Amino acid sequence: MDQDLKENLMGALEQVIDPELGIDIVNLGLVYDVEMDDEGLTTVTMTLTAMGCPLAGTIVDQVKTALEDIPEVKETEVNIVWNPPWSKDRMSRYAKIALGIK
Repeated sequence: MDQDLKENLMGALEQVIDPELGIDIVNLGLVYDVEMDDEGLTTVTMTLTAMGCPLAGTIVDQVKTALEDIPEVKETEVNIVWNPPWSKDRMSRYAKIALGIK
């Protein structure tokens, strides 16, 4: 996968808003990686801010919806991982400012 396509995928994922925090999952640092194989199977490796998040299913559905309009994406799998654990250090400057975190 070339860099332009990866940036396009990440840009689409910026449309997925964490319902509890109101910031997108990319700027929150929840997306660890996006990969695509030759058949268009796209795998998003990500975490959530907390284990047992009641909105996990909603976020996974929103990730799939965000990528479905990209022509190269034929199918999307979302791999939720807990290692490395998420911390506020993974957040972008934008997310930290929006949430008032220094």
